[in-house]
This record gives sequence, structure tokens and C-alpha cells, in this order.
Amino acid sequence: MPPPVALVAKVLAPEPLARSVVDYFELLGAPRRPWLDPEILKSKFLQLSAEVHPDRVHGGSAEAKRQAQNAYTELNTAYQTLRVPKERLAHLLELEAGHKPAAIQTAPGELMDLFLEIGNQCREADKFIHERRAVTSPLLRVGLFEKGEQIAEKLRAMQGLLTRRSEAAEKGLMDLNATWESGVKDLDKLEKSYRTFSYLARWSEQLQERLVQLAL
Repeated sequence: MPPPVALVAKVLAPEPLARSVVDYFELLGAPRRPWLDPEILKSKFLQLSAEVHPDRVHGGSAEAKRQAQNAYTELNTAYQTLRVPKERLAHLLELEAGHKPAAIQTAPGELMDLFLEIGNQCREADKFIHERRAVTSPLLRVGLFEKGEQIAEKLRAMQGLLTRRSEAAEKGLMDLNATWESGVKDLDKLEKSYRTFSYLARWSEQLQERLVQLAL
């Protein structure tokens, strides 16, 4: 059974926006808001993707298969963008302001203490990892195990702190939704939230990289 023509057309030829940006909120039938309920978003994605899944046209023409694949790929891209706060906010800013957010140069002031602490923790881990590489004796490497575990524990503690800050930032997005629903779209606050999530995500990746290296 072929996918609904209207849905395929919507995916392949969305309403033109500034700079031909595809509105992923519209594509998934989600409100254009800073915060989205993850379960509702997932449900909409699963419903729509099932309707345009390439398997539905396995007996169709090459063109029908191509359209179904393109539609499915576009929906997946939309979902992966909107499910991640940083990516969702960047997309929302581009839709509302007509351009992508500027490159991030400095951490937000309220995150500066966290920025400095994570920097110190990463430098300590990097120094230990570098020193450990120079040790070739299995016996000596065993002796370094405890120190490596202590450093890893500090990194995991920082990850926990980042998780709590991310949860607090999510709550801020829910509060920001209320102002958007009243018709007040504060793009400055939206960009500030984007920068917060961008730094939190970046730091989380940096900590995870060190933990992986420490585990080797």
C-alpha cells in the first residue's frame, strides 16, 4: 500500500520559508515551541514514519521507492533534530530569526565556574593519560590504576552535575513555552538557552572522551 500522497508531498515539498528552510515542527505536526514533550514527539514520528516507510512501496516503481525513501529520511532528520534541545533551539532560531545562531565564542556567565572546573578536570585527566602512555611496565601500570580510577570518579561526578544542569535548563524551556504561547517570542532568551545547551553538550562529550581513554 503506497504512502499517503499528501504526506509524501509535504515531506518532499514543504511550504517555502526564509532561505528555503524546512520547518521540522510543521513536518512532524509539532507546535513551534522551545520545549516539546519527548513522548508525544516520538509518537508523532513513529506514526508518520510508518505511513511513508519504504517497505510500503516495495512492489512499486523506482520513482515511488525513491520518493518514499526521501520522505522517510526527511522525517527521521526532523525527529533527530527536534528531540535534542540544542538542535531544536538552533532550528527554531533559524526559523524565527531567518538565520542560524552565531558561532559560540564564550561560555554564558552563569556557567563560567562550571567551565573552569571542567577545564581543570580535563587537564588533570589529559596529563595522567599522557604520563600513563609513557609507562610500559605492566607492574607500574597496575600501580597507576588507583589514580586513574580517582580521576575517572571526578569526571563522572562532573557528568552528574552536567545532567542536573541540563534538567534545570529543560525546566527553563518549559517556562519559556508559556511566554511563547502568549505571543511573546523572546529570541534573546531563546539564543541564551541554545548557548547553554550547546556548552553543556560539548562539555559532556569532552568528559566522556576522557573516561573512554582512562578505561583503555
